This record gives sequence, structure tokens and C-alpha cells, in this order.
Amino acid sequence: MHMPIVAHLIAYATKFQEAAVSNVRDAGPGIALYNRTILYECEKLMTLARLEQQLGFLREIDQLKSVVRQSPLLDRSRKENSAEHSWHLAMYALLLNEYAAGPVDTNRVMQMLLLHDIVEIDVGDFPIHGGSSALVQAEQEARAAARLFGMLPQLQGDQFLRLWQEFEEGETEDARFAKALDRFQPLLTNVFTGGGTWTENGVSLEQVFSRYGPVIKKGAPQLWSVCEQWVTRHFSQ
Repeated sequence: MHMPIVAHLIAYATKFQEAAVSNVRDAGPGIALYNRTILYECEKLMTLARLEQQLGFLREIDQLKSVVRQSPLLDRSRKENSAEHSWHLAMYALLLNEYAAGPVDTNRVMQMLLLHDIVEIDVGDFPIHGGSSALVQAEQEARAAARLFGMLPQLQGDQFLRLWQEFEEGETEDARFAKALDRFQPLLTNVFTGGGTWTENGVSLEQVFSRYGPVIKKGAPQLWSVCEQWVTRHFSQ
């Protein structure tokens, strides 16, 4: 069902629902029964429209499986895609929450990580070593977030958009931990693939420390301690 049609159906059903509620209060028993039937049918129509919006969103984000990132799989057979990256990060949050810098709501962290790269459907991946403009990236991703989360029922879409914005701002304990994992996972991948994107982009030890260190240290300092050992060992070989 096309999204504008869904919106019109919701508006149409809401209008008749409001009228039916008013008539139930004011009418006699026969009319009241008729209006209750209308009310029931309107509620079914609104539920169907809500479901169609949600399914439309789920169909849309299937495209995330086609967004190829720079990071390889650990077996080096190919590059990972953004859907795989998001799923893997959610698993990292589920397993490693005890290493967060402060108290976190693991469920919210997992939700952030499942949502954080959905905007790449519209704008693609911006690699950390790519040198792209942070301002341009932020503007493009904000437009993508508004479009994609706008496909959902309003309350649900607004909730997802706020979670996405919270991740981007990185100010809460949940967001800081989520962002730390978003840096930690590709760092681990590079270490265990013999350099990965660092080798491809000529990244130095100092650049790894500056690009990964502050974010990981802020959200998961214990994980950064492990990273320092890995990175130092990698660049000393």
C-alpha cells in the first residue's frame, strides 16, 4: 500500500471514529449499536494502516544489506555490509555491557545500534578514514533519518528518530557506550585481519589512537585498554 494512501486512510478512519464516538454518546440504542459497529470497523482499518506503514519500513530497510562497508569479514572473503555491521554491534552490546563506563540500559543501546546506520540506505557509508566533511555528512544523514523514520506511525517514528539523534549526539551513557562499540568492532576487525582498512588507507599508529581512542575510552575504557595493546602490537610487527 502506497504511503500517501495509508495516510489518507488513517485520516479518514480517524474522522469517522470521532464522529461515531460522538454519536454513541448522543444517539438511542439502535443508532448507538450501528455507530459502535462503525467504530469497530474504523479501529480495524487504522490497525491495518499502521501495520502497512511498519511493513513498508521493514521492506525499505532491506536495502541496508546492499550497503557495502570498507571493513572486511574476519575470514577476509569479502567486505561486510551495513546490516551485518548493525546486527554484530547489537550482539557486542548484549555481551559486553559490563564494560560500559557507566550504568547503561542494554536494550536501549541495542536499539540505537540497530538503528544508527539505517540512514546509509540514502547516503551510503562514510568511512572513518575517508576524509569526508563532517558537516555535509551530518546534514545528509539528518535528511535521511527524517525520511526513513517518517515512514513509520508517528509515535513510533518519533521514538526511533530520538534514539538515532541521541546516538549521534553521544551525550548519554547509553549513547557513549553505543558509539564506543561502533569504533571497537572495526578496530577489532582490522587487528584480526592483518590491518584491514588501515593497510588499505595507509593509516598510522597515531591516527588509530586519535580516531578510535577518545570515543572508545569515553564509553568503554576497559575495552580501550585492550585496544591499546592490540594496536601497539600490530604496528610494531
